[in-house]
Amino acid sequence: MTSIKDVAARAGVSVATVSRVLNSHPSVSPDAKTRVLAAVDALGYRPNAVARSLRTDQTRTLGLVISDVLNPYFTELARFVEEEARALGYSVIIGNADEQPGLQDHHVRTLLDRRIDGLLVSPADGDSALMADVARGGTPMVFVDRWMPAVDVPVVRADGRGAIRDLVAHLHALGHRRLAIIAGPAATTTGAERVEAFREALHAYELTLPDAYIGQGDFQADSGRRVTEGFLALPEPPEIVFAADNLMALGALDAIRAAGLRVPQDIGLAAFDDIPWFVHTDPPITAIAQPTGDLGRAAVRALVDIVDGRSPQSVTLPARLVVRRSCGEPAPDQRSNL
Repeated sequence: MTSIKDVAARAGVSVATVSRVLNSHPSVSPDAKTRVLAAVDALGYRPNAVARSLRTDQTRTLGLVISDVLNPYFTELARFVEEEARALGYSVIIGNADEQPGLQDHHVRTLLDRRIDGLLVSPADGDSALMADVARGGTPMVFVDRWMPAVDVPVVRADGRGAIRDLVAHLHALGHRRLAIIAGPAATTTGAERVEAFREALHAYELTLPDAYIGQGDFQADSGRRVTEGFLALPEPPEIVFAADNLMALGALDAIRAAGLRVPQDIGLAAFDDIPWFVHTDPPITAIAQPTGDLGRAAVRALVDIVDGRSPQSVTLPARLVVRRSCGEPAPDQRSNL
């Protein structure tokens, strides 16, 4: 393998000069810099990242722990995180918590052992002693999408309350009054927040959310199927099922079809977290879309700010309602991605 000594010999400079060029040190003459870079290119030299990290105490690596890599929303989020990190000169190591707090903590410990420069986490639970220890220990950390209220680190997230109000207004205008929700785990911030926002939006129209119309899911398709089967067995089933994430919505759709019912003629369906698949279902599914790309990019920038010693800011971006046909035929000015 080509060594830094080989580069120095070809460029006719000292090893120290090569090191200064590679680390962008200002005290190098333009001529020496040109010769070193030409030698690096000619020899195909690649600096040893491990050795460099020992010298600089930085690995140029970020960790990302996401709740569920099989959820298309988190897959897309990870893509934008990696893209932005790469643009800023960082690599990303991803851990999949699979909605399990214990597995989440395992990935966090593993990433810390790898000497990452900073950590992005979308928590699988609302509390973690390990996460609090990491924050107190000074490891740069940012929560993305979900957060832990007791852990004082920046949060980059979407606010879905306005979009949920828009959804309920849309459903009310279509004449629907019996609205049910498949909730995510109450221990997650997004699970609790979406139920409360839905309840508040119904209250504005003097509608209630009976306990029978709140089904406890776990952000997985099987729970959406199970809860919807329960809704359909009620003496007075809901007119609309609102799933608090995309996978539970797909499970709900399976249950509706298995019962021989049609969407939206027999029962309507809406979801939080829009995904490309929803355009291709029959009918296309009305959904609340989060600005996934902007969230991923903002989370990386906030984390790099901490790594570089700057003061980061929490970021909250609005979600938006995408009206399709799964709750009934919308007015012409409401149609989107039909």
